[in-house]
Amino acid sequence: MAKNLKLKTKRIYENPANNDGYRLLVDRIWPRGISKEKAQLDEWNKDLAPSDDLRKWFGHQEEKFQEFKERYRKELENCEEELERLREMSKKKRICILYGAKDKEHNQAVVLKDVLESK
Repeated sequence: MAKNLKLKTKRIYENPANNDGYRLLVDRIWPRGISKEKAQLDEWNKDLAPSDDLRKWFGHQEEKFQEFKERYRKELENCEEELERLREMSKKKRICILYGAKDKEHNQAVVLKDVLESK
């Protein structure tokens, strides 16, 4: 388990902070009501976001989260190069994984952080 990685998750609607580090949005669709300026992104990585089909199926329903996690992890298996790039980057600087969902515990950023830390 990679414990030396500097990763955190944060809702994109929260104000950017000095300790966010590299701000990475992992959503397929741009979050409603947020301007590009306010987002202060370093990267918007749609390829690491859950597929449209998976996102629509999940619908942010907490009771589906366990299965969502498994399906999303499966999708991420096709992104090993990107995941490795982020792992390497997060050894040197903090990465703030941003998401648009209201639920802070049941979203793709939480799963992605776990996947990055689990190798």
